[in-house]
Amino acid sequence: MNSLDAYAEPYKGVRVLVLGAAGFVGRWTARRLCAAGADLFLPVRDISAARLVFDEFGISGNVHRLDLLETARVAEFVGDIRPAVIFDLAGYGVDRTEDSEAIAFRINAQLPEILCSAMMKSAADNWSGQKIVRTGTALEYGAATGDLEENSTPDPTTVYGRSNLAGTLSLRHWSRKFGQKCVTARLFSVYGAGEHPARLLPTLIRSRATGEAVELTSGTQERDFVYVEDVAEGLLRLGLMSIGNCDIVNLATGVLTTVRNFTESAADELGISRKRLKFGALPTRPEEMRHGTVSVKRLKDLVGWLPQTTIAEGVRKTLEFALNSNFSQSGT
Repeated sequence: MNSLDAYAEPYKGVRVLVLGAAGFVGRWTARRLCAAGADLFLPVRDISAARLVFDEFGISGNVHRLDLLETARVAEFVGDIRPAVIFDLAGYGVDRTEDSEAIAFRINAQLPEILCSAMMKSAADNWSGQKIVRTGTALEYGAATGDLEENSTPDPTTVYGRSNLAGTLSLRHWSRKFGQKCVTARLFSVYGAGEHPARLLPTLIRSRATGEAVELTSGTQERDFVYVEDVAEGLLRLGLMSIGNCDIVNLATGVLTTVRNFTESAADELGISRKRLKFGALPTRPEEMRHGTVSVKRLKDLVGWLPQTTIAEGVRKTLEFALNSNFSQSGT
């Protein structure tokens, strides 16, 4: 049995609810679950737009319209389908046009409690893994310095970071109160096909086609870059854990790379002359994190695995997907 079978096969025939399945990380996770033969339920706000994504990514399942702001309906939906596990991959605020603080806290902070309560009443009883697998964000750490461990004191500086931290702590509280096995995977700099078009790699891929120069910051900031398919695999692996009170796990590589080095490596893979990379043309955003290495010890101890895709490999896979795609690779 290969590594793919080892982490995917247990989902065969399992009733799985994926929130945010049409989003960037969500579509890759749903794709993996679909390939594993899971009984997928995919609630989305816009069915027509979501079906374009699902068709392009080879995702099939039970598609329903559901607005996550309608909290009573969300709880009712969970009760109706009785999933074995929920992948809560929905989030508000990644796109900079999503600027409502009230909506950010309703989606990122309040939804986990609703899901946990609904699962206590309605979850299928034939599943030994986690009941809820939720994605958080590195921005929960915010201004924290030094190496980032899961027990580092968070200091979020953005609405997205603060609302997600509130959701992480809420899920921890309610999962312990209700005796549910739930885990939040904190994601770092995820890249790959399906990213928002304004982000770094999609911008470079456009430059490859247009020949235009790319304006960039100085690129001295260090990030933990993780290829999106590795993130999807990590989420599935975390979902299989039979132990409780895992709470928070950094889903990262444990290796820091400067934005400049990532950009230059990507440009080399894409065949873009480094002369077209205009470092220093843009200011560095004030919310940029400055920290040491991201600890992945807990991830490795829990699932015996770490992301393996190199930046060069990830960029090649992203370009290959884009060249073979008839659909815009922007996130939805």
